[in-house]
Amino acid sequence: MTISSETIPVIGSIEPLGLGYAAWLVDIWGVMHNGVRAFPPAVDATRRFREQGGIVVLLSNSPRPSEGLQRQLRSLGVSDQSYDATVSSGDLTRHELAKHAGPRIFHLGPERDLPIFERLDVTRVDAADAELIVCTGLFDDETETPEDYEVLLKELAERKLTMLCANPDHMVERGHSLVYCAGALAQIYAEDGGEVIYAGKPYAPIYELAEEIVAKRAGRNVARGEILAIGDGIHTDMAGAASFGLDTVFVASGLHVGPGGEGLDDLRLGQLFEGRKPPRAAMPALAW
Repeated sequence: MTISSETIPVIGSIEPLGLGYAAWLVDIWGVMHNGVRAFPPAVDATRRFREQGGIVVLLSNSPRPSEGLQRQLRSLGVSDQSYDATVSSGDLTRHELAKHAGPRIFHLGPERDLPIFERLDVTRVDAADAELIVCTGLFDDETETPEDYEVLLKELAERKLTMLCANPDHMVERGHSLVYCAGALAQIYAEDGGEVIYAGKPYAPIYELAEEIVAKRAGRNVARGEILAIGDGIHTDMAGAASFGLDTVFVASGLHVGPGGEGLDDLRLGQLFEGRKPPRAAMPALAW
């Protein structure tokens, strides 16, 4: 398929298209905020959709459980009125950890992610004593790269330890910079022969949970054709939603195009979605 502006129209307003759906599943980082501040037009768009009777569930590959994620959203300027619920990779990771009986875990990630273990029967230990790995990211994502972890990951993979990846993203945009996430470490671990269980997009469980929440909010079963997924990640948001049978809208962020959607044209869209199911539309940023 040749991708063009007829295949994927570039739109400035989500209103005409978005009002045709009962619910939106909206990515957080890259669509609602950039890790430093909220995007006011996106916050306004989701709030307006809710005022029209729509349901908004925010989906995140953040390792933060929803309680902490929602506190972060408020601190960045994303109002409670702009969404109905959140579902995070942290929520799914906690669900997976609860299946294990008091495991000894090695936490690979920064201390800010420790709430993922609160009220769970787990024991945090050094890598040498671990029977399970929980990867939430790099210890210091501002100075380190995945290459700094190659030796450690190879040693852990040789011990046949399972890794729970609490953030399948490889990179995110923080302010005007790109930083590595847990998914980049999990990729190396898998290449070394290690087993990885991913919590979050593009895998089905996060969409199944979001679908359940939408149904509860609506008071009825909501068909997948009535749900629109909005995101900026080709390999996570777009791929996951398409595999789950949802329509999508692609929001251009610094992950794939220039700042403010610079370079969002037929050529770039064709490159990004070659061999993939195209979205219903593309936007420089989510706006009403």
